[in-house]
Amino acid sequence: MKRVLDYAWPVVGLVAVAFSFWLLARELRAISAEDVLAAMGAIATWQLAAAAAATVAGYAALAWYDRIALLHLGVEHISWTFITLASFTTYALSHNIGASVLSGAMVRYRAYSSRGLTASQIAVLVGLCTFTFLLGVVLLTGLVLIFEPYVLARLTGVLPRFMEIAPLAQAIGAVLLALVALYLIGSLMGLPPLRVRAFRLEYPRPAVTLRQLAASTLDLLFTAAIVYFLLPWDANPGFFVVLAVFLASFSAALISHAPGGLGVFELVFVAAMPDVPDAELLAALVLFRVLYLLIPFAFSLVVVAVFERHRLAQALKQRARSLKGRKGE
Repeated sequence: MKRVLDYAWPVVGLVAVAFSFWLLARELRAISAEDVLAAMGAIATWQLAAAAAATVAGYAALAWYDRIALLHLGVEHISWTFITLASFTTYALSHNIGASVLSGAMVRYRAYSSRGLTASQIAVLVGLCTFTFLLGVVLLTGLVLIFEPYVLARLTGVLPRFMEIAPLAQAIGAVLLALVALYLIGSLMGLPPLRVRAFRLEYPRPAVTLRQLAASTLDLLFTAAIVYFLLPWDANPGFFVVLAVFLASFSAALISHAPGGLGVFELVFVAAMPDVPDAELLAALVLFRVLYLLIPFAFSLVVVAVFERHRLAQALKQRARSLKGRKGE
């Protein structure tokens, strides 16, 4: 069954990309590439600088995910520089390739096994990083639903119709915040692991839990800020609206298994922001991909090449020493 799923998810992702592009082409048939390029040229330098700064801050928050997981494991001998490079490479590759849990696990295994971590420790690290991200999504989604339930009306056709009922949206938001509160309480009280059939939830130490909440919140806020800064200022709906749409689009992109969420991410934004001119919106989303996905992806390939070259050089030196030792015998 696992082998079938390994082939099925890429197919699902490609189908999602094709279907999303078809829907996008239908939605955006009135604009041309020249319109989008002109809209890019109209984006102010300070907007690009702010978006670039938010990108750097977002990846810094992602590096904190790994640091928090290592803190939970009691691992202290790995430097911040190595952690930052490992985390940056992991997310830069997985954001573009898709199947982030799988590709992230592979990159982290190559990196952290070179620093003495076992396969079981790396599995815990990957799981905790994934859970930290989900914790931030649940927390911020809960806050959006509580304080701005009417923003969901923008997602008509994307979310079920009943989600547009404000009291119901607020009730769902309250449930989500309650789940986060229960997790925090379980950590503060040192409760035993929560088991639901095969699912097992270990409560980290309070110092780890509080860091999880801070890191995941900052990560999502900074990443949403990239799109916020790139939108046309005279038609910008405000940060809270951008955050709500970003959470919906980013979640839809992850669920779709589309490589880099290609097409799916843009489709949700186009559907949810009819008040932003299509050419300007698409220009902002293209530049978001350049800043948050493509440029980091290019740098990550360099990091991987240097790392693997260093590992190969070490292996060859070790082999040479071994052969020299045998000849000496």
